[in-house]
Amino acid sequence: MTFDVAGDAYGRYMGRYSEPLAARLVDWLAPPAQASALDVGCGPGALTAVLVGRFGIERVHAVDPSPTFRTALGQRLPGVDVREARAGELPWAAGTFDLALASLVVHFMPDPVAGLREMRRVTRPGGTVAVTVWDLAGHRAPMSLLRHAALELDPGAPGEEGLPGARRHELAGLLEQAGLQGLSEAELEVTVAYQSFDEWWEPYTLGVGPTGDYVCGLAPDRQDALRDLCRARAGEPPFEIRATAWAARGRA
Repeated sequence: MTFDVAGDAYGRYMGRYSEPLAARLVDWLAPPAQASALDVGCGPGALTAVLVGRFGIERVHAVDPSPTFRTALGQRLPGVDVREARAGELPWAAGTFDLALASLVVHFMPDPVAGLREMRRVTRPGGTVAVTVWDLAGHRAPMSLLRHAALELDPGAPGEEGLPGARRHELAGLLEQAGLQGLSEAELEVTVAYQSFDEWWEPYTLGVGPTGDYVCGLAPDRQDALRDLCRARAGEPPFEIRATAWAARGRA
């Protein structure tokens, strides 16, 4: 599984969902206007852009291990402080930020509790750590249509349902283990419209993330069968895909 892909590929695959999700996350947090914020696992900048729009570029910082994503973010938001780092080793002193956020990242952390504990460390006492993960186990993720079709054709197809944070209350549990206080949870929903089936299907062929890896690893005839079943399931275009993410927050 890889996210070391061009920022444009990730944007076509997940950006149409992650960008409105980022706005909903920040709305839910209702932070003060002068907050300083860290975006952990920033990717090409869906959440970072929302934070810059709220607080100004000088108050927003970001990290990601992927050089292609960091380059894409730098091109999108020239002058933003984006650094190479993983959640478990953040290059800032304790108590640096008012907010430390990770949207659609926790389930890919090698050690989610250690990553969240590090996010708590760099957050000032009383500041907020908040995270999101799609409802993968409840099949309300952007890729759930494809996942259902894949399972019909191949009951052993690998999936993301068992990843950390993919079920109700799991994110809050991880935050609690990391030492966060005053926990609260929410469901954040986004809807994306597609004008054609190919507009929906093509991003899955770009090899982004576990689902992209799965699609690209199929033999041509199996990929064709999956595409055709998804086309039948999606219905006549235009159509919409509705996705729901779990969100959780706590105080440092």
